[in-house]
Amino acid sequence: MTLELAERPTLALLEAARAKAAEAGLPYAGGLSPQDAWALVQAGDAVLVDVRTAEERKFVGLVPDSLHVAWATGTSLTRNPRFVRELEAKTGKDAVVLLLCRSGNRSALAAEAAAKAGFTQVFNVLEGFEGELDGAQRRGASNGWRFHGLPWIQD
Repeated sequence: MTLELAERPTLALLEAARAKAAEAGLPYAGGLSPQDAWALVQAGDAVLVDVRTAEERKFVGLVPDSLHVAWATGTSLTRNPRFVRELEAKTGKDAVVLLLCRSGNRSALAAEAAAKAGFTQVFNVLEGFEGELDGAQRRGASNGWRFHGLPWIQD
């Protein structure tokens, strides 16, 4: 372990995610659990960007101080053609960027698009804000940002 990793244990989270991503052949830097993502944000080692719609953030809730760049807009989830430009304007291409959506699916697509556009450290927050659907077709019962009790607010 390098001295920098020893001094900043959160950076080891990024290295582990990169290694898993390379092993899995992901086209972006990797995936992180909500808990690891929050640890990186708290340490000042990453910026959290919510890629859900403005409506989802308003009515479902959001992570305090997260940035917002919608991957898609409206109830029909129309793809935002300016996503990469808006993301770059808010974060820069070299920042450690953690993308969060409802379940981790849209943010994975957004991470792939960002990586193809030259973002070097873009990660997907696995499980998303609400988590995956359970057997009863409900979210939030088994995983996700809120399920893990991480900070969030509702308008």
